[in-house]
Amino acid sequence: MKKIPIMLTVLGLATCSGFALAEADATRGAATAAVCMACHQADGSGMNIPGGESWPRLAGLDAAYISKQLHDYKSGERSSASMMPFVSMLDDQKIADVAAYYAGLPATKGKGSGSADEATLKRGQQLAERGDWSRYVVSCKSCHGPGNQGAGAVFPGIAGQHAGYIKTQLQAWKAGTRKNDTQDLMGSIARRLSDDDIHAVAAWLASQSASAN
Repeated sequence: MKKIPIMLTVLGLATCSGFALAEADATRGAATAAVCMACHQADGSGMNIPGGESWPRLAGLDAAYISKQLHDYKSGERSSASMMPFVSMLDDQKIADVAAYYAGLPATKGKGSGSADEATLKRGQQLAERGDWSRYVVSCKSCHGPGNQGAGAVFPGIAGQHAGYIKTQLQAWKAGTRKNDTQDLMGSIARRLSDDDIHAVAAWLASQSASAN
C-alpha cells in the first residue's frame, strides 16, 4: 500500500513504527486535556504557587513546543514525578491533539510579580531585554524573540508566564536537573545567574503581556 508522506518533524514526532498520525485536532485535544486540568486549569492558565510547585500556563504556547515537552517527559529526557502519570496516558496522536488544543487558547496573565519592588523589576527587565555582558549573560529576547513572545518550537513564549514556574526552571537548569534545552543554551545562562537575578527576571517576565496584541 502506498504511504503518503506526512511532515511530522515540526511536531518532533517520529513514524518509525509505521503509524501515521492524523492531523492534530483541537476538539479531540480538549477531551484529552481533561486529565491536565487539575494543574493547568480548564483555560490553560496554570497555577502560580509561592513556595510550592507552580504549573505553567500552556494557553497560547506554540503547539510544537508543547508537543516536544510532552515527548521529552515520555522519553525521560525531561523529568517530573507529577507529570509522568499523566503523560504516560498519551500516545503520539493524543499529544498532537492536546498540544493543538492548548495552543489555540487565548494566553492568560502571568502571576507572581506583585511583591517585586522597582529595583528588582528593573534588574529583571535588563536581563530580559539587554542581558548582562559583564557576566556573559545574553538577553532572554535574543532567543525567545521580540517581547519574549516565543520563537517557534524551540523557544517558548515566556512573557506572561508565572514567576514561580520560570524561577523553578531556571534553578533546575542551573543545578543541572533539567537538560532538555538545545546545546545547553539555558544551562549555560542559568549557571551565570545569581539567585537574585533569577528572582528578578522571573518577576519581570511574569508582569509582561503574554500576547503581542
